[in-house]
Amino acid sequence: MISRSGTSVRISKPYRHPNAAAGCHDTCVITYTAAAAAEALRAGKLVALPTETVYGLGADATNADALARLYAVKGRPTDHPSIVHVADVAEARAGWASAWPDAAERLAEAFWPGPLTIILPAGARPDPAALGGTGTVALRIPDCELTREAIRLSGTGIAAPSANRFGRVSPTTAQHVLDDLGSDVDLILDDGPCSVGVESTIVDLTGPSPRVLRPGAITSEMLEATLGTTLSTSLETAPRAPGTLAAHYAPRLAVVVIEAVDAALEMTGLRIALLADASDSRFNPVPSHIVTLLDTSTSSALYAERLYALLREADDSAADRIVAVLPPAGGVGDAVRDRLTRAAAGA
Repeated sequence: MISRSGTSVRISKPYRHPNAAAGCHDTCVITYTAAAAAEALRAGKLVALPTETVYGLGADATNADALARLYAVKGRPTDHPSIVHVADVAEARAGWASAWPDAAERLAEAFWPGPLTIILPAGARPDPAALGGTGTVALRIPDCELTREAIRLSGTGIAAPSANRFGRVSPTTAQHVLDDLGSDVDLILDDGPCSVGVESTIVDLTGPSPRVLRPGAITSEMLEATLGTTLSTSLETAPRAPGTLAAHYAPRLAVVVIEAVDAALEMTGLRIALLADASDSRFNPVPSHIVTLLDTSTSSALYAERLYALLREADDSAADRIVAVLPPAGGVGDAVRDRLTRAAAGA
């Protein structure tokens, strides 16, 4: 476990993944200072960065070598774009995109810093590797003061997909990053657990009408109210975007999603780890086939905040399968439903 002492702690060989990328080493440093993170980013190193959504694996978005190592460490396909994180709106306007429409200005004013990613035509500044061959750039300002300061001090934009192996469960603590990537990441900037817990909403502004490519804490209703227009529901010709593959966010164990807990109570032939509202009276006592009961609460926002930690805990249990009761549709519940459905598709 990570325990804080001073401004940093060096951990030697905490975990060596069998598929560790070439050029990786045997030491990871945990830091609590933006300056240390910025120095590492400027040097072309990989830095895990905290955000309100999940921890990202950061690299200088203008450095082809750093980006190549980022993609290798994650096992991320090179045609899968990464979100470029910037420190402020002025930086977002400064050459990362080739156009900055009024819709982008409205969304930035309303939701940045925050869990919203805006896709725009790419400008000259990002290295093509960060774009995944799309010709578009995905931009975000994270709602984490420590990370924004690290980005500001680095003097560049930071490409940062989630800090885990590609397709697996996203990390929401520094310990999750360490467990997943170990010494394949040079430095982890630790700012505690993520407060939102699911990845950002992605809105595409490159087509004739704005459209949501990935749901998150910023809902379609919020976007429509800000833009004064109805979002397009068509995904034809939509640019590739992070986290939108049919199978994604998957733990080791198979995931089954259900709408109501009754279905889980009937799965007596299996040992299951169940994600559900633990206050339900039907869990008093907990049926013997439910080897682990993980509390999602009745709040969709709390479910989102806890989701990836719960999936990791379930994956470490003695269960044969993970069963998750979906939250009601609407609000951030749509994002939780999206992530669990994709996790189940990866089974």
